[in-house]
This record gives sequence, structure tokens and C-alpha cells, in this order.
Amino acid sequence: MSTATTAVSVSRHQVQPPTRSASERPTQVDGYLSVLSALILRDMRSRFFGSYWGYLVQMLWPAAHVFLLVTLMHIRGMESPMGDSPLLFIATGAFPFLSFKYISREMMKGYGIHKALTWFPQVKRVDTMVARGLVEICSSFMGLGVVFVFLMCWGVDPLPVDMTMAITGFLAAIAMGLGVGVFNVAMVSIFPFWMLMYVVIAILLYISSGIMFMGCYMPEQIYSIMKWNPLVQIVEWVRLGYEPNLPITIDYLYVLGWIFSAFTVGFLMDRYVVAR
Repeated sequence: MSTATTAVSVSRHQVQPPTRSASERPTQVDGYLSVLSALILRDMRSRFFGSYWGYLVQMLWPAAHVFLLVTLMHIRGMESPMGDSPLLFIATGAFPFLSFKYISREMMKGYGIHKALTWFPQVKRVDTMVARGLVEICSSFMGLGVVFVFLMCWGVDPLPVDMTMAITGFLAAIAMGLGVGVFNVAMVSIFPFWMLMYVVIAILLYISSGIMFMGCYMPEQIYSIMKWNPLVQIVEWVRLGYEPNLPITIDYLYVLGWIFSAFTVGFLMDRYVVAR
């Protein structure tokens, strides 16, 4: 009994792997954006409670901070040195500084969280800076919206008299936070204890930046020393948008020089010191 075996010939042209056109293939930009999106999502989950819900807590934090400072002013019987609203006075001082502080600090913490990922060739140290910086910029603007709603609920008009002055001052605070954040990442890469030192520096800056007082109403000898702190001028920059008649003169070139210097020194350290 014989069995017949029939051979079936298969042409090479019948089965072909799927092909993509050149326009559909992922580019280097697509790969870079994928890395950034993954780092951003990881950043958002690393906040309070280790979930995305914890990210909402951070947006409510500035409003809680403003409310706490106003409560302290009320307990001490302090009056607002700018206008009639203590809420507006505290908000115009606290929020620019908090935007600077959170950005500069969280960029440094973000590098610590993602440091292990930099062993992969796709993830660079600068990617962790960009990812955390973008998250903090979005957080600053959303927190600003929360503070605006908070002020309106208390019957305070949050819109500035000079919109351009107030917005540019707020953007200067963000830019200063990004520049100092780049510098902090470079410093903490070389000296890990810099993170603790920066906590002390941030507290000193908070006390001396004129959040709960107006430096322009202090003696000229003290005020001239305070002006060396660029955050004093940034806070005054924002407040000048709400009260254009304040006896304040902003040295814009000095503030921009600090921002440019922070970026330059930070990136040079990252390129020529940390990379080695």
C-alpha cells in the first residue's frame, strides 16, 4: 500500500512581512517624546500617595499656603501694606516664590528619582530635567488657577491692573526656578548632600524675599542689601502689576542676568564636570 505525498509549492511573493513607509517609521523625535512622556507619567505618580490623585494635592498646596499665611497675619493683627486685601498681598508674594522653589527643588528630586534610569542609553540626565521641569511648569499654571478661584471665592479680584507686568514677573519666577533647577541637578550629581543644603538655602530665601512684608518701606540701607536677592525683585515685579504706584524700581537686567547665569553654569557643569 503506497501513500502519495503531494508537495505544495509556496511562492516567496505570497507571504510578505508588513512594511512601513518612511513617513510611518518612528523618528528620533518620536523616540525622545516617548522617553519624556514615560518620565512625566512616572513623575506624576511619585508625588503624594504614589498615585495620580496625589498630583491634585500639589495643585491645592499653594492655596493652602496662602490661607495659612493670611491666618498668621490675622492672628498677629497685621494689616496689608499693599491695598486693602491681605489675601491679595500674600498671594502676589507667596505664589511667585513658591513657583520658583518648587521648580528648582523638584527638578533636583526628579533626577534622584530617575537616576537609575539614566543607565539606559535612551535616558539622559537632561531628559530628567526636561520632564520634571515640564511637570512643574504645568503645576505652576494650574496652581495659579486654583489660587485665582480661591481669591474669587473670598470676594477678591485676582486680575492685575497691569497684566503684562504681572505675567512677565510670574514667567521670570518660573525661568529662575528652571535655571536654578539645572544648577541644582549638576550640584547634587557631584555633592549628594547639596539637597539638604538647598533646603536651608530655600528657607533663608523664603524669609528674606519680602513675602510677608514690603522691602521698599524698610530703611534704605536694609532695602539696598535686600535688592541683591533676585527673588526680592521678582516678587516686587509681580506686585508692581497689581499696584503700579508702589515706590519700586526693578532692575530687569539684573534678574535676567541671574536667570542666564544659572542656566549657563548648570549646563556647563553638566557637560564638562558631571559627565566625567
